[in-house]
Amino acid sequence: MLQEKLKTIPHLPGSYQMRNANNVVIYVGKAKDLYKRVNSYFKGNVTGKTAKLVSEITDFTYITTATEQEAFILEINLIKEYNPKYNILLKDDKTYPYIEYIKKPYPRLKVSRYTSIKKKDKKILFGPYPNVYAARRIVNLINRLYPLKKCEGNPKKVCLYYHIGECLGYCENQASREELTQMESDILGFLHGNNKILKDKIMEKIEKLSAQLNFEAALELKNELKFINVILDRQKVELNDFINRDAISFYLDEGIVSVQILFIRNGKIVGGNNEKFYLISDLIDEVNSYILNFYSKHEIPKEIITSASINAEIIGSILNTKVLTPLKGKKKELVDMAYNNAKIALEQELQIIDKNERRTEGANEELRQILNLPILDRIEAFDNSNLFGSFSVSGMVVFIGGKPARKEYRKYKVTVDKNDDYNTMKEVIYRRYYRALVDKLTPPDLIIVDGGENQIRACLDVLESLNLNIKVCGLKKDDHHRTNELIDGNTLATIPLPRSSDIFHYLTRIQDEVHRYTINYHKQIRSKGSIASVLDNIEGIGSVRKKMLIKKYGSIVKMKEASLAELTEIIPEGVAKNLKNYLDNMHKN
Repeated sequence: MLQEKLKTIPHLPGSYQMRNANNVVIYVGKAKDLYKRVNSYFKGNVTGKTAKLVSEITDFTYITTATEQEAFILEINLIKEYNPKYNILLKDDKTYPYIEYIKKPYPRLKVSRYTSIKKKDKKILFGPYPNVYAARRIVNLINRLYPLKKCEGNPKKVCLYYHIGECLGYCENQASREELTQMESDILGFLHGNNKILKDKIMEKIEKLSAQLNFEAALELKNELKFINVILDRQKVELNDFINRDAISFYLDEGIVSVQILFIRNGKIVGGNNEKFYLISDLIDEVNSYILNFYSKHEIPKEIITSASINAEIIGSILNTKVLTPLKGKKKELVDMAYNNAKIALEQELQIIDKNERRTEGANEELRQILNLPILDRIEAFDNSNLFGSFSVSGMVVFIGGKPARKEYRKYKVTVDKNDDYNTMKEVIYRRYYRALVDKLTPPDLIIVDGGENQIRACLDVLESLNLNIKVCGLKKDDHHRTNELIDGNTLATIPLPRSSDIFHYLTRIQDEVHRYTINYHKQIRSKGSIASVLDNIEGIGSVRKKMLIKKYGSIVKMKEASLAELTEIIPEGVAKNLKNYLDNMHKN
């Protein structure tokens, strides 16, 4: 059947989707010629991760496009839609902070993170800053030197920042256009690379504070000046311009691709991003796809410089930016630097990757064989918590291909009686898999519940009512709260687990992860409940202000540590004084 289908694929560009026995998309690829690319997987000469992928393929689908460029765009969109396991292995998918200047309605500066950045958003962003501490420190320093708006929301009265000269009091006063224009010009000029602006401003402030005999504050600013000098002058690239550009190269070894992106801002290397992934398809196509996917989540620089093998024309056209392949000079040196970093990063990690992969995949495969499952790719594990006598909750963690998929973890606040383990499990399992049916989510190959026969029966009862056939197992702990027994949900028989085996450590990791996740959520809910009960005692704090305080501080301890000025950023000064007084005296006799 598959061989006959392979013969009918057209010689056209497009995207193909490999599917497993559960009809789940496990890999999305792109090809200039779909017929040649898809057929290449089944010629018997594939190795490594590609061989593992092929062993799981039971079907494939494809979508043709008019051009190779359209195939790239389609591939990226389908990867986002399906999140296939062979497209995401080893990828960190991290986001970096930016310094964002907000012009209206009031001038503000803050550190921001975005999961996607598009040019049409017209955000004024500077970065990325791999060092988030440096980004925050720069923002805090600029906020001290310039009277930007500091507080959240729109308070009715000026706050402490206005009285100490660090805000123009935008809530009551109308700042002059000239003053705002000059301030904005200074700040943007510095963020665009004119370091002298900020250094001169710091020196001016130091001299003023020294004249007022405020030597402590002057010393603080002097230390900030040293920090700025270190951060901004630590590494220069003599390109004689202030263009924001990235340098990209890659290195391949033992079936793993290492891609290095260097961030060059205002003539300086401010950091970089390195990610590694398994090579499944054509090397250049995989690297090009990675680059396009990276810039769907990060700001696109004005210029990208790359090694010659990367398709500069397609990348530049899709990203709508300038992409160059330098052959000599300083730009070529930057691309070579990116290549060397990619090579070093992969060489350092290869042994670790190999060891971890062998142990994790081996344990996952051993568990599949023990449970006699045709596929064991996705595991969903559940744990209930009713500690402290209140706030009964449950948590679910997901492991895909032996690795935690933290973006898919879920929390549940339970409505049944806190001491009813059976019905607690029934409620959580029903909510999870009823939603999975409605939203057509990928079902797990195995469900692991924390507990024995009681929890297993609760889970199976719900799955039967939803007409779902999913393997269920239970994990029991001993008196010392250590993983002790694996119980087969079908027979309720105990499966022996040698404590020195990889499978024992694998299941222990899953059980520890779901327990940690659930307990942390339980503590969070309990803490917020305690805060809410305290805030109910303060006149002037209603539901809206209560939510704002809980969101910012998260605990009574942190709220008690907050200064009056910080509290007045959220609530009126009179209410803040009452709250501060209440917190200071709540534990006194």
